[in-house]
Amino acid sequence: MLAFAERVSLHAHRVTAEDIGDLRRHGFSDAEILDIAATAGARSFFSKVLDAVGADPDDRYNELEEDLRETLTVGRPVAKERKRPRGME
Repeated sequence: MLAFAERVSLHAHRVTAEDIGDLRRHGFSDAEILDIAATAGARSFFSKVLDAVGADPDDRYNELEEDLRETLTVGRPVAKERKRPRGME
């Protein structure tokens, strides 16, 4: 599943019927395969939009475990802590 999601994100034009067949052989239904493709594509799209506008991860990323934070931020600097409006802590 993860290899398929990576292929969708990086090289969607190279996804083949064999890739789909592999997922089916691992027990994924067509609906689940569509969900995987849609989720990977949406995440890729959103990440590219954030890159295009120069958005940095907000300071709440500092609350995540280091390995997860590194995976999600892909080396981008995390914004410095900002004071949150009351009720948004």
